Amino acid sequence: MTRTRHSRRVRSPRRNTSFIIGAVIVGLIALTACVSLFYTPYDPIKMAIEDRLQGPSSAHLLGTDQYGRDILSRIMQGTQNSILVGVVAVGIGMSLGVLFGLWAAFSSGWVDEAVMRTMDVIYAFPAILNAILLVAILGPGIINAMIAIGIHNVPIFARLARGSVLRAREEEYVLAAYSLGRRRWTVAWRHILPNILSSLIVQGTIQFAVAILAEAALSYLGLGTQLPYPSWGRMLREAQTFMRLAPGLAIFPGLAIAFSVLGLNLLGDGLRDLLDPRLRGAV
Repeated sequence: MTRTRHSRRVRSPRRNTSFIIGAVIVGLIALTACVSLFYTPYDPIKMAIEDRLQGPSSAHLLGTDQYGRDILSRIMQGTQNSILVGVVAVGIGMSLGVLFGLWAAFSSGWVDEAVMRTMDVIYAFPAILNAILLVAILGPGIINAMIAIGIHNVPIFARLARGSVLRAREEEYVLAAYSLGRRRWTVAWRHILPNILSSLIVQGTIQFAVAILAEAALSYLGLGTQLPYPSWGRMLREAQTFMRLAPGLAIFPGLAIAFSVLGLNLLGDGLRDLLDPRLRGAV
């Protein structure tokens, strides 16, 4: 009797184009932020009026702004703010969202209904409107912007966590844990959460991109990062008046935002393909 072997094909990261391109872009952005902590070609906030509105040159690779500040240095330091906002906003949203999602899934009844309807109310408003409302109440600044964007992320992770838990709690490994006398919160943290972590990570990369866009929009409106510290969104706002004289003032920070969002979305798509077993395929 012949025995047939079934081998599982697991996609390699090296064969996933989206993952590779996204990882390279995100890696370059992270490297830029790390380098800017120790080195920038010029002081990003120091004015030099005699050098104002210069085009790209060997002295200033991306040119200078209306105050003579080096655009490359400002973009490099602006990368720090974007990454900081993304990390904190996603951290707030994921930690609170997972807690609410687990609470709703394991409580059921009126608790589940109350928690999820509250999440629906928060999610009903666009991210920017939520952020503008909270920042208008709390005051402008990068800290309040991070809190506002993080609060908008809570319902997204709560929905994902609740749906994943409802599917996972009927699995055999969960039933086996219950049969051994484990309490439900122990089962949630030790057994279910590690198995839904991949979905949370993928969603986290997507929300990271949303957080960067939201922070840029808030800074553009004057509600995010405050002067004199650089922000990609504020750089776009300041460039409006000088578009004809120095288009690079808007082009370069705009490209920084676009490449960051593109890289994170590609990385999220690649991670989804790699971590979701339904997309791996079996032969």
